[in-house]
Amino acid sequence: MDTHPFLTQAYGNILLAARSVTVLDASAVIATVWALQAAIRAARKRRRTTRLLGPPRTEFIWGASKQLLASTDAASIYEAWANEYGPAYEVPTTLWGNKIVLCDPKAIAHYYSKETWTYILTDLNRNFLEKHFGRGILWAQGEDHRRQRKSLTPAFSHAAIRNITPIFFNSAYKAKAAWESLIDASDGRSAIIEVQNWLDTIGLAGFSHDFGSLDGKPAAVPKFFDSFGTSPERSAIHVGLVLLAEAFPIIARIPTPKDKLLDEMQQMIGDISVTLLERSKREKEDGVLDGKEEKSIIEVLVKAEDADSDLHLTMEEVLAQMKVLLVAGYETTSLSMTWELLELARNPHIQSKLREELMAFGGEPTYDQLNNSFPYLDGVVHEILRLYPAITEVDRVAVGDDVIPLSGTCTYQIR
Repeated sequence: MDTHPFLTQAYGNILLAARSVTVLDASAVIATVWALQAAIRAARKRRRTTRLLGPPRTEFIWGASKQLLASTDAASIYEAWANEYGPAYEVPTTLWGNKIVLCDPKAIAHYYSKETWTYILTDLNRNFLEKHFGRGILWAQGEDHRRQRKSLTPAFSHAAIRNITPIFFNSAYKAKAAWESLIDASDGRSAIIEVQNWLDTIGLAGFSHDFGSLDGKPAAVPKFFDSFGTSPERSAIHVGLVLLAEAFPIIARIPTPKDKLLDEMQQMIGDISVTLLERSKREKEDGVLDGKEEKSIIEVLVKAEDADSDLHLTMEEVLAQMKVLLVAGYETTSLSMTWELLELARNPHIQSKLREELMAFGGEPTYDQLNNSFPYLDGVVHEILRLYPAITEVDRVAVGDDVIPLSGTCTYQIR
């Protein structure tokens, strides 16, 4: 029997069927398969994981993600949900996903004890950190994170911070003098003061470099953050891409105006980091440092790059640490100071009580006295950090089964 005509006819039918399938049909099939897989995975998780209360899915596709992204005070939304649903609850997210929110101190302590091992960065966040800051300590997980953290520890010990305390005092005195000059130059009673120029502190304390921002010298880092504040609002398309990136991280690779700013920042901070690192290496080779800055961030990083032990950092990792510390050391301090001064102005009775505690001490306190002799100052600082955290939320995904303890007798099982 000659099978050739049969095979020819079958091949023709297959080609005809393939031509009749449009891109839309193929997309619909792929989307259906993906949705079925997602539904099966979700059903398995629900069967094996403790069910929690939580807000309803206000939007079919976006869940509550769009509401949180659009809010100027997402923290108040989370707090209201915690009051209504308890210290651990579920929030519906994009494309029928959900995330667990922990507001319980015991649960959060448990989470941080397993961070970077059991609870790791989401693909979206990790890709963002790698692209804009490199493979530093914020990006690292597991053994890489342990190694990088151990390499940086000497720069953040009590002894190291005690040694750089005078730098913070000097920066504070320079800021005070600059503010007084602005007030004197006005009517002597009031003035508009930019309180966010604190780049000098992290520059001197961490990298032995004076950026001169407190002396009125132009600095690129503050200008970069100012440009973020004046950048155009997100368009509807941009909002949709941001939300879809929760489910499909590859979407985050689509360029946006914000990405252009971040790329400029990455280049700028990278250039500054290379300059500071090369200068520190030259000074070490010439014997200029002579061991005096062995616990500064820059000196610790130089040592880590030269080390042959398990604490060794590659040049890429060293530059990544410098980028993160330059940005974080400036932005976190400036934001916290801004909110603290604003709240003290809004609450003059707290301002008066704080001033009384500081004036009663008199003189310039040592590092140990700062830690032990100012309970009200501690309370004010901790409350500002609670109300206005530099990072409002931390997203992680569990890579293994875990049982999360809650305050009291409850536990939460996650798989």
